[in-house]
Amino acid sequence: MNRRQFFHSTAGALAGVSALAGREALAQTAKAVRAATESAATQTPLPPRHGQSYTPVVTLNGSTLPWKMNGGVKEFHLIAEPVKREFAPGFVVNCWGYNGSSPGPTIEVVEGDRIRIFVTNKLPEHTTIHWHGVLLPNGMDGVGGLVQPQIPPGKTYVYEWTVRSNGTHMYHPHADEMVQMAMGMMGLFIIHPKNPSFRRVDRDFAFLVNGWDIDPGTYTPNTATMLEFNIWTFNSRVFPGIDPLVVRKGDRVRVRVGNLSMTSHPIHLHGYEFKVTGTDGGWIPESAQWPEVTTDVPVGGMRSFEFVANEPGDWALHCHKSHHTMGPMGHGIPNMIGVDQAGVSEKIAKLMPNYMYMPMGEAGMAEMQHMAAMGMGLPENTLPMMTGEGPFGPIEMGGMFTVLKVRDNVKRGDYTDPGWYGHPQGTVAYQLD
Repeated sequence: MNRRQFFHSTAGALAGVSALAGREALAQTAKAVRAATESAATQTPLPPRHGQSYTPVVTLNGSTLPWKMNGGVKEFHLIAEPVKREFAPGFVVNCWGYNGSSPGPTIEVVEGDRIRIFVTNKLPEHTTIHWHGVLLPNGMDGVGGLVQPQIPPGKTYVYEWTVRSNGTHMYHPHADEMVQMAMGMMGLFIIHPKNPSFRRVDRDFAFLVNGWDIDPGTYTPNTATMLEFNIWTFNSRVFPGIDPLVVRKGDRVRVRVGNLSMTSHPIHLHGYEFKVTGTDGGWIPESAQWPEVTTDVPVGGMRSFEFVANEPGDWALHCHKSHHTMGPMGHGIPNMIGVDQAGVSEKIAKLMPNYMYMPMGEAGMAEMQHMAAMGMGLPENTLPMMTGEGPFGPIEMGGMFTVLKVRDNVKRGDYTDPGWYGHPQGTVAYQLD
């Protein structure tokens, strides 16, 4: 062996060792990420590192994707794979997602960062990732067949670019979109401004809204559904399984909402006026912002809104399309209000002795909550149409509903649920005797 052959063979061996080390590092990172993302609880946000300063995003019922610095480049690893997601206690769905969760973990970067994202495909079919709304080189845009080959099962592709804007964005496949997005493949992509004082807030929450069609007694979404969805989620969770947004009185709060469902969602906050401060196209200048109590989040879009939490209490936050704050229900149910159903049960029992008919709806559907609380039997793997217990009784909600909890005694950086609000004497509506 001559000198050239020696160095060539040595370089090849070192390259093999480096590649092996890289794969092992990816595997170790993926294991650490999975431990955080598989939980359905809201995870503590990751603090800034390497001298950067920003308020980290709190992903509702989700987590942030860890990263490591390699030669001045932030490296992330996403694994596209089948996952099981608990939408609420007793209701588990077969999804596709990233790193053990649907939606996938939130990616947080800073304007000016050089980033490298490894994407490993463990799905049974090919996929890609599109960085929705992010400004980047064309070849990194993730549209399969147009700007890159599809990522085959078992393979890893690398996306790398320098981040040149800031704002709220999303990621999702651009391959077999109808199926892969209907199965839950999506995530948040947050870019913080390079200037740490720009639009600074004390608490920064984010979540994605989505619609699903999951028949009672089944576990896998119907991916061909276009309009007749029966499950509505914040970050693939439904009330009462959605965590509250916990805020300290006096905090400046931002809420970022992204929509990759098939319909728009008017997100309404009780107790506050807020200003819509951003879209996925960027931040809205202060002179163009407007006050709202509800903001409509369009399909494929996002909205950021901000307010100062100066009024303590438990304030509802929900989609204002009323069917989106309910659990699974048949859409062909007749309106029975005012219909006299006396004697109907006996007549039906004579015709169908093995069938139990339960007359309902004569005075409205609130009795559904009572029957659920009494332990009314449900099909396997589904939820009541309305549910949830509050300090004063049934809340009668489901789907896209949660609570903003504003308290005086919340510590900085603490997002623990403080329990129900204790109203001062004389401040609760009362019955007139």
